[in-house]
Amino acid sequence: MDSGPSAAGANGEAGPVDRRNFLKTGAATVGGLALAGCSGDGDGGGDGGYEVTIISSPAGFDDQAFNDNALSGLEQAAEEWDVSINQVEETNQGQYAQRQADAAEAGPDLIVLVADQHTDPLRENAPEYPDVNWMLINNVVEEPNVSGWIEMNHQMSFLAGVGAGTLTHEEIENAGSSTNPDESVVGFVGGEEIPLIEAFEVSYQEGVAWVDDSIEVLTGYGGSFSDPSGVNDQAVSQIESGADIVWHAASAAGEGAFQAASDNGRFAVGVDTDQSVSFESYQDVILGSAIKALNEATYEVTGAVVNDEWESVQGENNLSVDGDQIDWVTGQAFEGDMPDVLNQNIEDAKQAIVNDEIDFECGPTGC
Repeated sequence: MDSGPSAAGANGEAGPVDRRNFLKTGAATVGGLALAGCSGDGDGGGDGGYEVTIISSPAGFDDQAFNDNALSGLEQAAEEWDVSINQVEETNQGQYAQRQADAAEAGPDLIVLVADQHTDPLRENAPEYPDVNWMLINNVVEEPNVSGWIEMNHQMSFLAGVGAGTLTHEEIENAGSSTNPDESVVGFVGGEEIPLIEAFEVSYQEGVAWVDDSIEVLTGYGGSFSDPSGVNDQAVSQIESGADIVWHAASAAGEGAFQAASDNGRFAVGVDTDQSVSFESYQDVILGSAIKALNEATYEVTGAVVNDEWESVQGENNLSVDGDQIDWVTGQAFEGDMPDVLNQNIEDAKQAIVNDEIDFECGPTGC
């Protein structure tokens, strides 16, 4: 595994990972997986190699966030091992049971399921296909052939709130955009109004209040994870109402928040990955991103399959601040230019989370 990034396990024991370089690699390689059945440098599945199928969340691929984050870890694994990757995009969650079964019938070595919406169908399919290894993201199914990964989204959202709450007090100017410290108003725009994203909203508000409970937080939902227009409308409305920084939890639709910030001289915060990299055309307004290293998790699970070490990832695994898989990363246009108080507040917040000093109202998938 010398050529790949150090994988972070459920116990948090891992070597150092250059997250920005890994994310840049992921952003570049995802484009090379636009067609199903792409393979790594080896002979590929079916010729003695390993086959991995990934089935999308309702947001679909090319979201520059959740799905692409998971996919980039598989691509990193394919560069190192004899692995072929098959993408199955399914945005209708009512079809997940059939898509899972169809994928399992093909007999791959691993099926990666992106999102909690896959949980109920997997409860039926995992025991039905015991010879297939399954990776479920955002939940756990108690079967020996399932590796469940629960992302501590409330921790990630809290860090987004700490970042936004800190920076709205600061005077920041870049490429025609600026904050308004005299107002101290920030925004949140979710995609679909579902329990998972509502939990993002609440934890974000808690992070802002942890910095200063007098900061006003405006919230709204765009109604989609794929169509940016609704998110844009909400973000524009919040900016017009005084928000100088808007965080989105809307997957691909989050581009609408970046567009709103760019068009109206304000700033935004990304989600899941360093979106100043994946949405590079908006890097001048993306102050930072609250990230989770899902790519490291998909890489690790693939490695466990390849190296016949399934027991190391079977059952419940967590992506957390404590395991160094959830963090804040400053946008690439602002590196070295942020006030010291940002890094101090982020580090203090992370330590408070590790020390169990934050009384979260919501968990990782709902309130």
